Amino acid sequence: MHMDITPYVDHLRRDLRAAAEAGGDELRQAAERLSYALDPSARLALMEAISQAAAELSAELPSGGVDVRLAGRDLEFVVEAAAAPAPLPPAPPTPPAAEEEGDSARITLRIPESVKARAEERAAAAGQSLNTWLVQVVRAATSEHAINVDIDLSSIPFVGYDPFASRRQEGRKRMSGWV
Repeated sequence: MHMDITPYVDHLRRDLRAAAEAGGDELRQAAERLSYALDPSARLALMEAISQAAAELSAELPSGGVDVRLAGRDLEFVVEAAAAPAPLPPAPPTPPAAEEEGDSARITLRIPESVKARAEERAAAAGQSLNTWLVQVVRAATSEHAINVDIDLSSIPFVGYDPFASRRQEGRKRMSGWV
């Protein structure tokens, strides 16, 4: 695509001459000479402004960009579209729900930021949104066949690494969750 900036420079020249009309013959002649002298500078200023706009547009595009090139006295716009990103591998299939509950309900869940971060990591690893991952976790925990496990591990001696060593309450070595 080409853009001729000559009409814009000519418009600037006409405006300068019109402003000088009120100043008499000498000022009109000076404005005429000045308008031709300003031609290269006005063209450069327009090109810089258009190039800046193209750079800002390019920064907003997810890929590719817009280049402005000089083609004689015209500007040429080149839109470069980057190759489409490689498709993501398909997400693992979600287990079919035994029963669909119908309409969705919205809840507010307040959890520690560290727990949220770990949940987001698990959801990303599963190729799912956090919401989808949480729905599956809650669905599994509320299934008729779900088992709530609560095991006291305080009588088991740990050799080497003790996963409960960081807990403040000694003797309180429990493991709980849904299976």
